[in-house]
Amino acid sequence: MKINVYTTHDKLTAMTQTLSERVIWRNVRLATLDPRYARPYGLLEDHVLLVRDGRIEAIVPEGDAPAGRSIDLGGRLLTPGLIDCHTHLVFGGSRAQEWEQRLNGVSYQTISANGGGINATVRATRESSEAELLALARQRLARLLREGVTTLEIKSGYGLDLENERKMLRVIQQLAATHAVDISPTLLSAHATPPEYQGDPDGYIDLVCQTLLPALWEEGLFESVDAFCENVGFTPAQTERVYSTAQALGIPVKGHVEQLSSLGGAELVSRYKGLSADHIEYLTPEGAAAMSRSGTVAVLLPGAFYFLNETRRPPVELLREHQVPMAVATDYNPGTSPFASLHLAMNMACVKFGLTPEEAWAGVTRHAAQALGRQASHGQLAAGFVADFAIWDAAHPVEMVYEPGRSPLWQRVVRGEIV
Repeated sequence: MKINVYTTHDKLTAMTQTLSERVIWRNVRLATLDPRYARPYGLLEDHVLLVRDGRIEAIVPEGDAPAGRSIDLGGRLLTPGLIDCHTHLVFGGSRAQEWEQRLNGVSYQTISANGGGINATVRATRESSEAELLALARQRLARLLREGVTTLEIKSGYGLDLENERKMLRVIQQLAATHAVDISPTLLSAHATPPEYQGDPDGYIDLVCQTLLPALWEEGLFESVDAFCENVGFTPAQTERVYSTAQALGIPVKGHVEQLSSLGGAELVSRYKGLSADHIEYLTPEGAAAMSRSGTVAVLLPGAFYFLNETRRPPVELLREHQVPMAVATDYNPGTSPFASLHLAMNMACVKFGLTPEEAWAGVTRHAAQALGRQASHGQLAAGFVADFAIWDAAHPVEMVYEPGRSPLWQRVVRGEIV
């Protein structure tokens, strides 16, 4: 059997751009994250990965590899591309001084009363042009891509009116068009009550349900709808109005729920067959059972837990007991989780929440894909899945969890092409 081996970056790039032909990735350790393999991380030795037309064609033993053009990876580790399923990447301004004030004992209520908090980000985002927001978002996105991310979700939620929510979603759209990454845009207009509706949150929810949501959906600017169901956000009744509107239009929902208190948000999301319930530090057994029945993913956000110096962690044992899939994400945002590092989030999920490294890896691959409704095409190395993967100068997947701050990424591959 004749195998043509390419090892230089230029040849690899030229070869993978010819999408109609099969490409064989060989001399590689595969961490498939496919649960059908009864071994940690779905690790396979002495196998090759066959890719054609941007998708994985098959994984076969080295000895069964067909003839074709081949890439020798020199014994490196190959995993699914990482998926960050919860980010607020597009925003204007900074909240660094606010964080310093909190460290010096100033309460969040005082900061908010003086124009800080989320409204400071809303103001800065509204004052920023589309081009300015895009330039800032590109810098943040680059940090995630350097860690092997090939798919991420980005939320709106700092515009809070039609013009500025549209502006944010258009920035997300431009990021997707100009970067080799799969982006899932989420409408989070029900993030907070904007200044012009202070004292009238129901009036603002009217605006969301009657104007923002249907208009921006008609423009094709988002894939799913999120809402912040919390004492400092919106009530379950207000959140349900948003979900009901989305459901009538056939739009999947998700929720920021049970972060600071137990309001039954996880059960509400589950009742609408939500993609995910995020944060969930105050999740109840009833909420976990509801999530299990509906197939709703628990998205754990240890960055916010750490940054806010919280003490109540998500009930991981309860999630395991009810077999609720656990995803892990950065929650990258200016106020409560300014960390554009999925490796750090994985490490924190293990150290702070008690996940195993293998659970953390599942949380940024197959379970994160499920949280975005992409579980049939992303998050695993398996036949038929999109050929998005990361290649590492590492011997084992645990290395990326163990040592945040050092990314041993060698190459990212998106839809079969080295990028």
